[in-house]
Amino acid sequence: MKKIMNWVLAATLVCGASVFTACSDDDDESLNTKNVSEKIVGKWMVSELDGQPCPTNWKTVLTFESSTKAYGSLSDFFSLSWNERVLADVTINDNKVSVVSEDGNTKNVLDCTILSLNDKEMLMSSDWNVYVNGNSVQHEVYEKERYERITKDYKDAIIGLWEGKVTSEDDEHTDGELHRWKYNANGTYDYYSQENGVWKAGSDVLAEYFVDGTLLCTRWKKTADSEELREWWEIESIKNGVMKWKALRQREDGSTYTATFEMSMIYEL
Repeated sequence: MKKIMNWVLAATLVCGASVFTACSDDDDESLNTKNVSEKIVGKWMVSELDGQPCPTNWKTVLTFESSTKAYGSLSDFFSLSWNERVLADVTINDNKVSVVSEDGNTKNVLDCTILSLNDKEMLMSSDWNVYVNGNSVQHEVYEKERYERITKDYKDAIIGLWEGKVTSEDDEHTDGELHRWKYNANGTYDYYSQENGVWKAGSDVLAEYFVDGTLLCTRWKKTADSEELREWWEIESIKNGVMKWKALRQREDGSTYTATFEMSMIYEL
C-alpha cells in the first residue's frame, strides 16, 4: 500500500494552485515553532480549493497527533490508493511543517508553510515531492488551501445496521429506494435491498469503508471483473438513532450540487 502522501495526491492532481481569503482575526500574529506545535495538534479536513468549496470526493483528512507524528486518510480516485490513518513523521520549524513517510524505496515529503492558524482554520501553501531510490519522480506545488478543524469522529458511532435512502433530488449511485447498510467493525459493510418485503443481502465481492472524523469513504465491486466504484460522504450528525450525510458533487460539466442522505439505526453491533 502506498503511504501517507497519497491522501495529498487527490487535491494536487485535481486542484493545483488555489487562492483563498484570509482566516479570521484571531490568528496568531507570530507563527513560531511553539505556537504551531501547540495549535496544529488535532484533526483537519480540506474545506476550500481555489476559493470554492471542495467537492467531497476530493477531501482528505490530516490528523496531527503531536508535533512529531501525524496520520492521513484518503480514498484516492487517481492512484486507487486506500489510505486509512496512515502514519508519518512530522518536523516543525517556526511556520514550516514537514510531513514525511517512507515505504521501501519510496519516500514522500510534504513541506508546508502555515500562513495562518487558529482554533478553527488553517491556511497553508505546500510543496510535495515523491522520491524513488533517491530520485524525484513527482513534484507538485500549491499556493494556498484551507483546512477546517474537525472536532467529531464517527468511526465507532457508525457501526451497526442502518436503514435509509437519499433525501436529495440528485445523487450519483443511489436509486432513491429504501436500503440497509450494516457497517462492521472490521471495515467491511453489507448492503441490503428489499425484494417482495424481504431484506436480501447483496453479493458484491468488495464492500469496504472507513471513517476518519466526519469523512466516510466507501468502495465496492459487483464482481471480480467489474469496475471498482468509490464514494465519499460527510457525516453531518449521528444523534438519537438518526444519521445524516451530505456531499458536494461535481458534474462532468463542472457544475455542482449537494446530495443528502438520512438513515435510522435498526440495531447496534
